[in-house]
Amino acid sequence: MSDLKMADASLQPKGGNVNSFKKIFASQQGIAFIVMVVLYGFFYARSEPFRSGSTLASIFDSSYYAGLLAIGETFTIATGGFDMSVGAVMNASALIAGYVTQNAGLPVGVALLITVGIGALFGMLNGFLITKARINPFVTTLATQMLAKGLGSIITQVQTITYPLRESPEGWYKSIFKLASGFPVGIIVLAVVAIIMAIILKKTKFGRFLLALGSNEEAARLSGINTDKYMFLAYTLCGAFAGLAGVAYAATYTTLMPGEGVGFELDAIAAAVIGGSSLNGGVAGIGGTMIGMFIMTILRVGLPFIGLQSHYQIFITGVVLLVAVYLDVIRNRRRA
Repeated sequence: MSDLKMADASLQPKGGNVNSFKKIFASQQGIAFIVMVVLYGFFYARSEPFRSGSTLASIFDSSYYAGLLAIGETFTIATGGFDMSVGAVMNASALIAGYVTQNAGLPVGVALLITVGIGALFGMLNGFLITKARINPFVTTLATQMLAKGLGSIITQVQTITYPLRESPEGWYKSIFKLASGFPVGIIVLAVVAIIMAIILKKTKFGRFLLALGSNEEAARLSGINTDKYMFLAYTLCGAFAGLAGVAYAATYTTLMPGEGVGFELDAIAAAVIGGSSLNGGVAGIGGTMIGMFIMTILRVGLPFIGLQSHYQIFITGVVLLVAVYLDVIRNRRRA
């Protein structure tokens, strides 16, 4: 009998490896990871300038605000909704905070806190309208997108806002995401934030309740979950992350213009869906969202290196998103 057990054990690793590969290819996150690697390899092989360190730095620089937007968006998608306002809120939060602090002579640190606070307020407004006024999430967040875009332009009088440069005494905030040496410390910050939020989504009562709400809101309510409370918190958190993205955007690009940011929400939603989150709710993961975000970022940075401009990125993003949604439809059919 022991000989049979030994023989079985000796065969197990091969079977385990085969099963592991099957699981990778069967999961949308695994497929997305392979696509990300292949996509980067394609641009790397096709364009010599793409291989430079500055290009990798550009990918990282674009990932900070995009990643924070996508993390917040993942929590609303977990509930079965989504937030169309995050791009405009990101821009408006940074614009308004910068304008107020410049005219009041406040430190840049206060501006960064105000940026996050404004984002959270927009998220609270979304949550209130969705849970109390019972307005559809799409209509609600589309309306607050317009409110944010308009408010940013009105308060700043359609003027650009320039945050302190790195060389100035108030330019310390840039080192949160990029050191003076050029080292992209922001990728470490983003990774730490992503890990923390992944744990919250998967391992805490808050995250489990959001996923339960997205799976079946009525069943969640009947089981004793305060669905309105957790829906409200999900949109508030998403708004706060839009504010954090505003901090990252200001730190990366310094000068902000009214009207920017609209369209970034589509990239955030696409990143989450490409990474395996379901638009039907109940299925969401931060790790997959980060992979989807890097796919979007690599496309944005890489396409100009092969002679294709931004409008091609929009088209290709649409194709990738359709494929991701179709995979989600197939997955839901199998679960049913």
